[in-house]
Amino acid sequence: MIWNSVGEFWAMGGYALYVWGSMAVVALCLGAEVLRLWQRHAAARALTMAAAAPARRPAAVQRSSHGVQDEATA
Repeated sequence: MIWNSVGEFWAMGGYALYVWGSMAVVALCLGAEVLRLWQRHAAARALTMAAAAPARRPAAVQRSSHGVQDEATA
């Protein structure tokens, strides 16, 4: 299709509401998908960091399995 002006392009031959409306819906859905993926990534990272936190603490701060301080801190 050939348009003679920018206005004709935006009007899309009388179908602008359908064309630009569908483009807006697609853009909205893609944006929502990116947002949800980012949120899931952040949640997974937080869970991973929380699970790895005890292993990253120095030995002097860790406690034994009985709740008594290790000899290194006594």
